[in-house]
Amino acid sequence: MMAIDTLMPATMSSSPAPCSRSWSISEDSLRRYVQFASESCIQELLAASVTNKGNGNDGWKVLTLENGVEISKRRSDSLHTFRSRWVLRSVSPQQFITVANAIDAAKQWDSDLVEARYIKDLEDNLSIIRLRFGDNSKPLFRNREFIVYERRETMEDGTLVVAVASLPKEIAAGLHPKQSNAIRGLLLQSGWVVEKLGDDSCVVTYVVQLDPAGWLPKCFVNRFNTKLVMIIENLKKLAQACPSEGEI
Repeated sequence: MMAIDTLMPATMSSSPAPCSRSWSISEDSLRRYVQFASESCIQELLAASVTNKGNGNDGWKVLTLENGVEISKRRSDSLHTFRSRWVLRSVSPQQFITVANAIDAAKQWDSDLVEARYIKDLEDNLSIIRLRFGDNSKPLFRNREFIVYERRETMEDGTLVVAVASLPKEIAAGLHPKQSNAIRGLLLQSGWVVEKLGDDSCVVTYVVQLDPAGWLPKCFVNRFNTKLVMIIENLKKLAQACPSEGEI
């Protein structure tokens, strides 16, 4: 599953107005909505995973490039999108996704996460998940909870995509009422793209998009870079320890 990105930023406000409405919709309607919404998310993730050939025309600005891990940022109006890319040697795409989607193990690679659990499985590859971050989490995560969908797809070329985003607040409130002491956060289009290389290795792209409603302080950019590097290192260790298909 996701972290993040796992790793899931909320709005800048420390005390947003609570959602006063909730929508009760059928499971079929919820499934059709998530399928429609997640299709756009998947296409955005695939576009972000395309390697920049150095022309600089795609809007991505490299923030750090160290030990084989590239972290970039792109801004469009109030939206800020962070992208991390790295190569995992001798780790198959399936090994990585097995670790990244293990919801019960998510706290091993994102220390800010307090709780992650499934609310509803709509299909084999389509789930609704609740993520909760505690009082000691980093700013923009502190005391936040997120009600998100997660869609998992395998493309024709074998590329694995995991798309994650918040449900509209009214639908989320109908599925899981907000706890009185928590702030309902907003995660925009985010997720993983895992591409297979010829030597049973893979290229991983992780994207997180957030809307802080204005200027993003440089200190937050630096903190978020640090968080991404920490998550990547934790995921590397877990994925490398995960048995390959031939060992299972």
